[in-house]
Amino acid sequence: MQVVIVESPSKAKTIGKYLGKDYEVLASYGHIRDLPSKDGSVDPEQDFKMIWDMDAKSKARIKEITDALKGADGVILATDPDREGEAISWHLYDVLQQKKALKDKSVSRVAFNAVTKSAVHEAISNPRQIDQDLVNAYLARRALDYLVGFSLSPVLWRKLPGSRSAGRVQSVALRLICERELEIEKFVAEEFWTVEAQVAADSDPFTARLTHLDGEKLGKFSLTTEADGQRAKDLIEAASFTIASVEAKPTKRNPSAPFTTSTMQQEASRKMGFGAKRTMQAAQKLYEQGLITYMRTDGIDMAPEAVMACRDEIKSRYGDRFVPSSPRMYKSKQKNAQEAHECIRPTDFGKHPDDQRLTEDEAKLYRLIWRRAVACQMASAELEQTTIDIRSADEKITFRATGSVITFEGFIAVYTEGRDDEEEEKQGVLPKVTAGTAADVDKVKPEQHFTQPPPRFTEASLVKALEENGIGRPSTYASIISTLQDRSYVRMDKNRFIPEDRGRIVTAFLENFFGKYVEYDFTAQLEDTLDEISGGREEWRAFLHRFWDEFHAKIEGMTGLRITEVLDALNEALGPHIFPDRGDGTDPRLCPTCGEGQLSLKVGRYGAFIGCSRYPECKHTRQLGKDEGDAPAEDKVLGIDPDTSTEVSLKSGRFGPYVERAAVSEDEKPKRASIPKGWNAAETDFEKAMMLLSLPRDVGPHPEDGETIEAGIGRYGPFVKHGKTYANLESVDDVWEIGINRAVSIIQDKKDNPRGRGRAAAKPKRELGKHPDTDEVVGVFEGRYGPYVKHQKTNATIPKGENPDEITLERALELIAEREAKAPTKKKAAKKKATKKAAKKATKKATKKAVKKTKKAADA
Repeated sequence: MQVVIVESPSKAKTIGKYLGKDYEVLASYGHIRDLPSKDGSVDPEQDFKMIWDMDAKSKARIKEITDALKGADGVILATDPDREGEAISWHLYDVLQQKKALKDKSVSRVAFNAVTKSAVHEAISNPRQIDQDLVNAYLARRALDYLVGFSLSPVLWRKLPGSRSAGRVQSVALRLICERELEIEKFVAEEFWTVEAQVAADSDPFTARLTHLDGEKLGKFSLTTEADGQRAKDLIEAASFTIASVEAKPTKRNPSAPFTTSTMQQEASRKMGFGAKRTMQAAQKLYEQGLITYMRTDGIDMAPEAVMACRDEIKSRYGDRFVPSSPRMYKSKQKNAQEAHECIRPTDFGKHPDDQRLTEDEAKLYRLIWRRAVACQMASAELEQTTIDIRSADEKITFRATGSVITFEGFIAVYTEGRDDEEEEKQGVLPKVTAGTAADVDKVKPEQHFTQPPPRFTEASLVKALEENGIGRPSTYASIISTLQDRSYVRMDKNRFIPEDRGRIVTAFLENFFGKYVEYDFTAQLEDTLDEISGGREEWRAFLHRFWDEFHAKIEGMTGLRITEVLDALNEALGPHIFPDRGDGTDPRLCPTCGEGQLSLKVGRYGAFIGCSRYPECKHTRQLGKDEGDAPAEDKVLGIDPDTSTEVSLKSGRFGPYVERAAVSEDEKPKRASIPKGWNAAETDFEKAMMLLSLPRDVGPHPEDGETIEAGIGRYGPFVKHGKTYANLESVDDVWEIGINRAVSIIQDKKDNPRGRGRAAAKPKRELGKHPDTDEVVGVFEGRYGPYVKHQKTNATIPKGENPDEITLERALELIAEREAKAPTKKKAAKKKATKKAAKKATKKATKKAVKKTKKAADA
């Protein structure tokens, strides 16, 4: 018997069916070891010796494997066919060797590009050894990432409290996002005008655009004012026109190459709104079910037998006309042949998407992959492109109209890139006109336009930019994006990335003091060197020594750098962002409170903020990222409290704007209340300030015990309170509007459902489907501490970085199973409680004895 080890249980289940009873297929659940998150895990002084660590779950899986090996003839390492897969096999082999589990056992490594019966059996028949060059590339990358992260983070902690490194590659991706945001902020819109008109020449009218005026070809900025547009209109309306030329020529459009990891992520984002992580999770499931080839690849090559199978499918479904005379061959530009894989394609083109039983995400992605792969082998689309020029009698004014019509769909019948497949072609079809025919030019319309700033990155465009700049590799794009979001360096708004201030500060710091290490070319060169190592053309430790000697010297040189120097550099780099031009000619860095000091970036224990240079005389501060318009420009007296005869003011603090009622006496503290989220500080008047300062508000006595129910605004937002029970309210306005009956109901709901947010039975945000064991609904819920999935009484937190709107039923079941596995049994819980009680009793007894002894000594 042979023990076969793969990464995932679902993959193990599929392969187990193919191999039969002579093989036991087990899962490692990914990497079994990793570098501990502590100093010293990689030691440059000992030739980059690495200390690996296993968690409890990995130890249990290794035990399962070693137990299985006791009665086996050998082990087959069948992990994924890429650098990470090779590393997982190496880790398994190394650990099993240390445990002496491989004595007298054969060890072989197999890899297959698709989880199909034929591919698995062929791989088993052609075993090989572990590719040490691929493993060395993995070791070099892990050491590189660890050393950069653990060296940079302490520098950031010391020089910029509250900051830490995003990671070697992630920092460069963050720079892309921050630079794009800076471009947008610096962008100055320019005005330009275009002129269109309706043209008819013994035909239906069609739209044409002005291309020449005064005998000169118009550029984008030839017409820049309304006067220019009006002058053009006047000249056109005074002229007579004829059809100068009509050109109709056939053109062809060729299909796109089949998917790589990058193009699949981009298209899934554009067409279906999938994030990179969601796409890869669905692709992993399709791969493990044997429906697609391996999903982490730079390759666009398609195996010859797959090409022929694809052509047969096209002929069968669409007819001979849609099959090109010769197969289309796509060639990858992969530098390292050892890591080059086939494109992402269906393993069997006969498995049509409509015939498969899949989850919603899997079905959508499989349909996309199937269509793209089939289309890449289909005949070209044929179009007729028509261009009509309309010219004035004096030949000084020219209009042009262009249009096209599809004469043969070809591959468009199945798939087109970057648009919804069901969307019809929306290119204009022009009427038939004849050259020399008089033309009526009517409804002349000058139109004003402004240039637009570059768009913020979407996941699709960021992945494309990473690929174009050689940053990262296909298997890393999803994790790069997740890390930036998990560490709150960027946020998503309308599916576009916006850098947070902490992200911009870290980027500015790295650009100013570690510029070389966040350069795009330098990062791409490192990736190329890793490719050289995986190809056996570079020695990995020699590469690390070269990198470390220079990088470590740079780190050491930062010890004498003063924080004031860092802040000066950041003030300069981030000036346009944190001190935007006010538009009135005044100094944007002039303190709005004292009118004398200069605003500058400062750091405190909780991170960066903006403060006045005249501190402590002037205590003006504001949060980074908040415009002065979000807070009062200066402390403003709103009125006098009639009950205390003291001033009520609107002020700005480090944590945002607030209202304050001055103290009646020196012994008393002034009462303050923060401006609630959603309120505009600039619009806060005396009435609103008094409303805030009057909180908490007495709603009324509880009918059961007479204790007063209060309503107020706290750390977690608006609430009602009865005794020690707090229940959240939906909006700030409820604090002043809620009545006793509703308050009692919300309080009771919270008592009945302590983990809820004031509701007896919280409704799921999304229902994912029924649990296979209980037939009860599994749903996604929103909790106080974040989103979670729930089945019966089991709540499992959705990990940070995973979008709750993208969670599938399969993923929810995994999280619930993990949560149930961690939950203590009643016996353990009771034992823990008894132990705690016994310890408390023993402590009380010991204390009593000590007091008695002390008293006795005092009496003596």
